[in-house]
Amino acid sequence: MENPYLLLTPGPITTTRTVKEAMQRDWCTWDEDYNSLIQKLRKDLVSLAVSNDAALKEHTAILMQGSGTFAVESVIGSVIPKNGKILVLENGAYGRRILQMTKVLGIASSKLSAKETESFSLDELREHLERDSAITHVAVVHCETTTGIMNDIKGIGEIVKKLGKIYIVDAMSSFGGVPFYVDEIGVDFMISSANKCVQGVPGFGFIIARRDSLEECAGLARSLALDLYDQWKTMEDHSGKWRFTSPTHVVRAFIEAMKELEEEGGIAARYQRYKTNHDKLVAGMESLGFKALLSAEIQSPVITSFLYPDSQGFSFKDFYEFIKAEGYVLYPGKISDVETFRIGNIGEVFENDIEGLLKAVGKHSRFLNFA
Repeated sequence: MENPYLLLTPGPITTTRTVKEAMQRDWCTWDEDYNSLIQKLRKDLVSLAVSNDAALKEHTAILMQGSGTFAVESVIGSVIPKNGKILVLENGAYGRRILQMTKVLGIASSKLSAKETESFSLDELREHLERDSAITHVAVVHCETTTGIMNDIKGIGEIVKKLGKIYIVDAMSSFGGVPFYVDEIGVDFMISSANKCVQGVPGFGFIIARRDSLEECAGLARSLALDLYDQWKTMEDHSGKWRFTSPTHVVRAFIEAMKELEEEGGIAARYQRYKTNHDKLVAGMESLGFKALLSAEIQSPVITSFLYPDSQGFSFKDFYEFIKAEGYVLYPGKISDVETFRIGNIGEVFENDIEGLLKAVGKHSRFLNFA
């Protein structure tokens, strides 16, 4: 069955026919056939995330049922001791969500905020960490899809590690589509999800962790189901077994997606495709009278925010429905201060798809007579 429209969103994303077809077989969670797939997948994920063989031995992968937020909460709720404190860098909705988790879980926290359209000051970060010696952990969102901003996880990591803190990176919307290595940046816990740049379907998240950092987390979890250490220990000791029922069909689709990522040429090639999509999108939208929210220096290739056009006749709801009828689904804006909408560049999306979208936007723009 053909999709009635293309998802131009930051996840879930449009997947390939072969990824969907991979879900047609049933699997037993206890069977060696399935658990051997899990073990290989865990190794493959670590191989994608690190730069060399030594780092491969120092890192491990844990799979966690649920949406990406479940995986983030499994880390926040499992790695910070009762006398610990986390600094959350916040310049969008997903940084704020991490802060909300700390409050619900009763974890001591502080925040370093920046405007939703700006990156963090590294000098302010250093001063904040030097001023508050109680801070043990630092968390940041790599690609904050509130706007599409790309935060400087390398520069942040240099300061965090120099001052001896545990470093947590929410790479939900970047891993698999933006090149980086966790060992080169000093990340202790990196979190991502099946239905983002690797181009699987929703149903589980995964964490790439330094083994020595993870081994210190036994007994720290504030949740049974989201106990990151116990999930890892079970997978380690029982050859890929999950503690509770795993999303077998989703996992098998993700394994197919991992294969297709390799066939495309790996993360560097996928990044180039996403960047080409983004560049074509921005140039085309600007020619139609729209303006991107962010400057090019801090803009990710994952999702792009556009300001509402200067036209009294513009209604996002009408615009959304018109573009959907043309075969493309967009995303509403999430920024606090100005009216925006967002267009994703990830998933099974290519230049010709962006060209088709731009034609649809052009039809709507001429209808409103503002382009």
